[in-house]
Amino acid sequence: MATHETRRTVGDVVARQLANTTKTVPQLAAITPRWLVQLLSWTPVESGTYRVNQVNNETEIEVACGARDERKLPATFVDYVEKSREYTLSSISTIVDVHTRVSDLYSRPHDQIREQLRLTVEKVKERQESELINNAEYGLLNNVDPSFKIKARKAAPTPDDMDELLSLVWKEPAFFLAHPRAIAAFGRECTRRGVPPPTVTMFGSPFLTWRGIPLVPSDKLAVDAAGKTNIMLMRTSEKKQGVIGLFQPGLAGEQTPGLSVRFMGIDRNSIASYLISLYCSAAVLTPDALGVLENVEVGHYHEYK
Repeated sequence: MATHETRRTVGDVVARQLANTTKTVPQLAAITPRWLVQLLSWTPVESGTYRVNQVNNETEIEVACGARDERKLPATFVDYVEKSREYTLSSISTIVDVHTRVSDLYSRPHDQIREQLRLTVEKVKERQESELINNAEYGLLNNVDPSFKIKARKAAPTPDDMDELLSLVWKEPAFFLAHPRAIAAFGRECTRRGVPPPTVTMFGSPFLTWRGIPLVPSDKLAVDAAGKTNIMLMRTSEKKQGVIGLFQPGLAGEQTPGLSVRFMGIDRNSIASYLISLYCSAAVLTPDALGVLENVEVGHYHEYK
């Protein structure tokens, strides 16, 4: 009589009980490149205050050219604005609480405290870029001189719109700043007209350009419910009288310029607390350093799904 032998093997589910699982650190989809923060020139500020001194009545400064009689040279002087604008650094702060039991027992292979701090710092830096653009006091959108604001001719941003913006901020413009959907809309309009914009590589990433000026994306430039947004163009650096970022140097527990992480202690409930603080602001040194194209239509989000 024949016998049938049944072979049994260890199943996947059971086998996994004895296997190590390779784990990633927590992935945060909200992290962006934050190009604006990288491209701005940053100036250290003493005592948290930065004063922008400007010349008053520039047209009254007289200069003679080719005068033969030195006795007829015009007398002149450079007058200054008496009440100069001062920028005070803004604070972005939060506290991270971690129970010591969690950090003691569950910090292998990834340190719980380090990951909590890393992710929170990323969110603070995301907030920093948003404030640089949208803050009611120092945000760039709220500090564009009225004479450097123009409205889009048509719904989508066109080469003509960008050229007009360049005619305003024409002294060594550094980059356009726009929502990714605005850049996509401009690219489509250029392609439709047969002038697809070339690209340039910065920081290892490709950027569309117009007239040689890169279009830098930032999702912190809001798109409203009507599908409209703004595109900015700026000159940067203190030397060029442009747009600059401001930060406080030499902070206790400084991790990066203007950002510090400090241990606050452990309370009676075994909660360890860490204070994360970032101090920053932005200044537009002369009005012609920053312009904005308003009323740019990029469509509703559902149109892209």
